Amino acid sequence: MSDCLVIIPTYNEKENIGKMLRTVMNLPHPFHLLVVDDNSQDGTAEIVKSLQAEYPDRIFMEQRAGKLGLGTAYIHGFRWGLQTKYTYIFEMDADFSHNPDDLVRLYNACAIGGADMSIGSRYITGVNVVNWPMGRVMMSYFASIYVRVVTGMDIRDTTAGFVCYKRKVLETLDFDKIRFTGYAFQIEMKFASWKLGFTIKEVPIIFTDRSEGQSKMSGGIFKEAIFGVISMKVKGWYSSYKKK
Repeated sequence: MSDCLVIIPTYNEKENIGKMLRTVMNLPHPFHLLVVDDNSQDGTAEIVKSLQAEYPDRIFMEQRAGKLGLGTAYIHGFRWGLQTKYTYIFEMDADFSHNPDDLVRLYNACAIGGADMSIGSRYITGVNVVNWPMGRVMMSYFASIYVRVVTGMDIRDTTAGFVCYKRKVLETLDFDKIRFTGYAFQIEMKFASWKLGFTIKEVPIIFTDRSEGQSKMSGGIFKEAIFGVISMKVKGWYSSYKKK
């Protein structure tokens, strides 16, 4: 039994998922993987099933009826991971924008470095983004600045989706109070963890935009993040994210 579970949400990722799963399986630390697939129509789930036959005790899959949102996919995975007693639970994209080798560094930041939550940060040592159009880099960078100003969080990459949580963080959080499901989900999870006083550490990474498959990013997702932050901040004045 591994102490680490990596959650990868998928929707039509046939170009990447097989390579990603094999890469993680070959890392020096024995990570387990949970794919949360939202009814992909391109054969993604079938690729995962074929690899489950090779790694029956390390690769798992939960299939959902439709495309229900990134946040709900991760929360589904968090609940599954907590029930299965993992100590460290990770978020990671399927498209290699997050380098699987950095999983070990995020793990070490928590297991050795004392963090309760570690973030693969694009902006802690400048701007470490490859293959994004300049407009998208600027939008993401200034969105993180905006979130820091509004919330007061001392986190450089507030929208990052490459994260390791210690079990106690997810056990403490009331998932029913996480209301965002898209891009802003990543902000709200950091905000909730910060509000609850957990130790958060950013680990510098190089983020490389996908070379295969189709991006799920849209202008509407950014708008949710920008306009939702103020309401999230106000909500934080009056209620706690702590599970009762």
